[in-house]
Amino acid sequence: MSRIMLPGKEKNKKVLLIVLIIVAIGILSYDYWKRIESKNIDNENKVQKEIVNPIDAQESYINNTTNADIEEAGGDNAKANSKDDERKMSGKEKDYSARENELYNEAYGLFFSHEYSNSINKADELINEFPSNAMGYNIRGIAKAYSGNYDDGMKDIDNSLTIDKNYGYAIFNKALTYELYGNMDEALKWYNKDLAVEEYVWSYYGIASIYGRRGDVANTMINLEKAIQLDIAVKQVVKGEHDFDPVKNSEEFQKIVYN
Repeated sequence: MSRIMLPGKEKNKKVLLIVLIIVAIGILSYDYWKRIESKNIDNENKVQKEIVNPIDAQESYINNTTNADIEEAGGDNAKANSKDDERKMSGKEKDYSARENELYNEAYGLFFSHEYSNSINKADELINEFPSNAMGYNIRGIAKAYSGNYDDGMKDIDNSLTIDKNYGYAIFNKALTYELYGNMDEALKWYNKDLAVEEYVWSYYGIASIYGRRGDVANTMINLEKAIQLDIAVKQVVKGEHDFDPVKNSEEFQKIVYN
């Protein structure tokens, strides 16, 4: 039997078809991998966003207590109590020189202005000049934690506690850092350690907010009531805090917060 050969034009069509199929497969493969890459980038960005702004706990606990609503709610007393973290700062200032306090106050102010990199840089100056300054390590540590650097932030806070194991603000910030990064059991432990050295409103609040997220009405209210007893302005903060959503409809919560 003689072999039948395709005409030249048909062979060209067949070659062209194969080329088109290869090109189509290439385009589909490229589109598939771009989608995978884009999804991975989105996931990385989501994780980074969660770390950098991980609950905004300290802003919610402290910064919100200085706004006009709080002042209206509690008057001068509430306003003074809402500055409780400045009381913590001032207690340590007595142990240090004017130069140390100046640098610390700048780093502290930058942190609460959300200028974390600048706060870290200012704390670097403080630590370079005064290596034994517990306040410097503490404020640098919490600024690093808010910048997404958990390990270095925790190391700095631990260095602060090595210098002064009873430094309440550093103990509080260690608890807060654990909470920011999702380690709630350790956060509870360190909030309670802070309460062992000082009766600090925002440590009670931190404990209450963790139990609130867990839907534990009893433990939420035990600690929230103590926080409110120390500072009536806490009620205003609680009303806008989503951590308490699981318990907000309970009779106990409604009675304490809204009455």
